[in-house]
Amino acid sequence: MKAAVYVAPGRVEIQEVPVPEVGPGELLLRVEACGICHTDLKKIAYGLLPPPRIFGHETAGVIVRTGPGVEGFRAGERVVVFHHIPCEECFYCRRRLYAQCPVYKRVGVTAGFEPAGGGFAQYTRVLPWIVPRGVERIPEGVAFEQASMVEPVNTCHKAIEQLDPQPDDLVLVMGQGPIGLLFTLLARLRGARVAATERLPYRRLLSRELGAEHCWDPVGEDVPARVRQLSGGRGADSVIVAVSAPGIVEQAVAASRPGSRILLFSQTSHEEKVVLPGAEICVAERTIFGCYSASIELQRESARMVFEGTLPVERLISHRLPLEQIGEGIRLALHPEERSLKIVVRPQA
Repeated sequence: MKAAVYVAPGRVEIQEVPVPEVGPGELLLRVEACGICHTDLKKIAYGLLPPPRIFGHETAGVIVRTGPGVEGFRAGERVVVFHHIPCEECFYCRRRLYAQCPVYKRVGVTAGFEPAGGGFAQYTRVLPWIVPRGVERIPEGVAFEQASMVEPVNTCHKAIEQLDPQPDDLVLVMGQGPIGLLFTLLARLRGARVAATERLPYRRLLSRELGAEHCWDPVGEDVPARVRQLSGGRGADSVIVAVSAPGIVEQAVAASRPGSRILLFSQTSHEEKVVLPGAEICVAERTIFGCYSASIELQRESARMVFEGTLPVERLISHRLPLEQIGEGIRLALHPEERSLKIVVRPQA
């Protein structure tokens, strides 16, 4: 089969690799669609993990083979697959911190080499601890590209639940790429008012179409001043930092009111540093917290929101590319053009 193999920092090559063999309790999936996620891009661009690996974890496809002992699934079923599933028994799981569970940290889907998701290949293998709880069926009439959005929706859904915006709260969403736009949609579902920031004009337009009251260019506008104008001089009740850029967390604090909650969602690199006056947190009683990856508790509900169209995720997909063009997809994801948003790879195309 063909696969996009990460071979060195910044380098992915299309190679011929063996179709994975499935063992007891496993599934073999024919990959029909896999979204390009920025967490994978960081690993590729900065060499955060040793090669070779086959990345891609926002995966939708068709079961083509079941291993001995698999119950509840059969060949021919259309499914989405989660690559992390917690044990639900350890110290962290008992505290609902599933992303910190040692079992969760093990990648459970592979197209070969060290497990890394495997969605950037024509076939991928779902390992035994994922199959019973990490596979969701795709209803008839739902496109594979749409279904591949279930995993990123779950990660944002988890973060919104933790942020807990209240009806009529003013939520500032910083960044209106695919993830930021999902946050705009989810905050509006909670009844919150949304203001947003984004550098690209098309994304600013789409942000307003999807429910943001305002979407400003953070370079050309005084965002904290704009937010204060909307909030009686106080600042935002909550801020979601959905993009990574120097100084953006400091700007989030400046745009927020005392007692606000600030969610860091894109600050996933140990190289990113944040410097803040202590009084802005302590005296102003702000809460700054992080949220990472998906929640098994919200997995089915996130899938329902995608499958039933509660979230119009198809509006966020700008490119559908064959596997051979994944280099172009990575370039577009790292350096967005005017109308590029979510990039989905179609390995069978």
